[in-house]
Amino acid sequence: MADLSMFPITSRWPAKNPDILQLYSAPTPNGVKVSIMLEETALPYEPHYIDIGQDETWGPEYLSLNPNGKIPAILDPGGPNGQPLALFESGAILVYLAEKTGKLLPADPAARYQTIQWVMWQMGGMGPMFGQLGFFHKFAGKDYEDKRPRDRYARESARLIRVLESRLDGRDWIMGDEYTIADIAMLGWVRNLIGFYGAGELVQYDELKHVPRWLERGLARPAVDRGLNIPTRP
Repeated sequence: MADLSMFPITSRWPAKNPDILQLYSAPTPNGVKVSIMLEETALPYEPHYIDIGQDETWGPEYLSLNPNGKIPAILDPGGPNGQPLALFESGAILVYLAEKTGKLLPADPAARYQTIQWVMWQMGGMGPMFGQLGFFHKFAGKDYEDKRPRDRYARESARLIRVLESRLDGRDWIMGDEYTIADIAMLGWVRNLIGFYGAGELVQYDELKHVPRWLERGLARPAVDRGLNIPTRP
């Protein structure tokens, strides 16, 4: 049995089975990237719900794993060279899990880097912009009298989702016929934008043709359906 006692996070969220990968997360658009990936690859793992509403990511135990204080993060007892590996940042975790399992990342070098390119695009553009739009449209920012910040993020989100629309023209998935970590990185964010954030009208989502079909295909996958609700609140 693996000894994970050297990682302080396990004192706050003990591992019932320390021999399998430990996931520390919540079902947010960033968090579900990893739970969907784990469900798609069927890699054994143990999820731990991190209550971001109670600021649990800012406690010393969580910060010992991710000094940036964000979810998700993982602790893999079977990391490289058989040594435990702690890892944060959802994009990095997606690439790591794809390489660990040999799934959902093309073997061809050009296609591999193009897939990672789209993951980076989501991390640097789609996620931050959609998240800001959510704040200014649904959360505390909605009460600001000045609507210029909301409108700025609405315009940029509309532009970004049309980049995705263009990419999906003639393709079932971002990389064509092959479903990859690029799709996993984006499904939760687009779902959140038009669902939980209720911002579909602001980005003229109804004008799109390819993105809605892609989203429907993605949400129909059993692993996606499961991963969207992991970890569950205790």
